[in-house]
Amino acid sequence: MYPDDGFRELGRQECLRLMAGVPVGRIVFTRRALPAVLPVNFRLDADGAVLLRTAAGSELVRAVDGAVVAFEADDVDAARHSGWSVVVTGPAAVVTDPAEHRRLARTGPVSWAPSAREVFVRVEAELVTGRELVGGRSLYGASLAVADG
Repeated sequence: MYPDDGFRELGRQECLRLMAGVPVGRIVFTRRALPAVLPVNFRLDADGAVLLRTAAGSELVRAVDGAVVAFEADDVDAARHSGWSVVVTGPAAVVTDPAEHRRLARTGPVSWAPSAREVFVRVEAELVTGRELVGGRSLYGASLAVADG
């Protein structure tokens, strides 16, 4: 980012606070050596890890268990030309510990597409980055707002 480019870099805690306020994000993983992106509902754990709940036999579980993935969430106000985007990068793993699974069954996300056999996937928040677009400002500080006419 450049000075006065209209973007503001967000710190880790601010990123996690913003993410906690939205219900849907996108998980980015590799499918047959190509990038794949799926929208999913999620919840953040107390340590900032991203938690997903999905069908145990899903392609997503097979693709991400043991892999490094990215998870992106955002909120955009098109009318004001503003918004934010946060990316969490880290290893993903299916939760196998029975006590942890019971805890997440009480406190974790509820799948929007429930299945008979579900698992929790945890994405560790090893790298958390984010940025905010403030009021539609350009690289040169010029306003990008459309004039009413």
